[in-house]
Amino acid sequence: MSDPAKVRRHAERIRELVASVVRSQIKDPRLGMITITDARITADLRDATVFYTVLGDAAAQASTAAALESAKGMLRSTVGKALGLRHSPTLTFVLDDVQDQVKHIDDLLAAARTADAEVQRLAATSSYAGDAQPYRVEEDDDEDASADDEGDDEPRAGDRR
Repeated sequence: MSDPAKVRRHAERIRELVASVVRSQIKDPRLGMITITDARITADLRDATVFYTVLGDAAAQASTAAALESAKGMLRSTVGKALGLRHSPTLTFVLDDVQDQVKHIDDLLAAARTADAEVQRLAATSSYAGDAQPYRVEEDDDEDASADDEGDDEPRAGDRR
C-alpha cells in the first residue's frame, strides 16, 4: 500500500501532465475544447482515471473521446517518464458530466422551491381543522381546587415545604 498523500500527489501530477500534453503535443483535429478536470490513481499506482469535459455537443464529445483513445499510448509514456515509477499507470479517460448533474440538481431545487411556495400559499389561507383548544378543560374542578388550597395550612401527605 502506498501513502495516501503520495497517491494524491501522483494523481495531481498526472492531471497536470495530461493537460499539458493535450494542450501542446496532440495535434489531432478531432480534439475539441477539452478541459482535464481531475485524475485519480489506484493505491498500487497501476491504473489512473482521467476525467475531462468537452465544450460542445455529443458529436464533439465523441470525436474528442476518439482522439484521446488514439493518443493514449503517447500520454502513458509521457506520464510514466515524468513520474519515474517502475510501471507506467494505464490511463482511462472518462467524460466528466458535472455540468449535466449541476443542471439536474438546479432543476430539482427549482421544483422544490415551487412546491414550498405552493405549501406556503395554502398554509396562509387555511385554518385549523378543530377547535383552538383541542383538549377538554373542566373549569369547575380548577376553581374548586384553587379554593381548597387557599384556606388549608396543614401539609398534606405528598407536599414538601
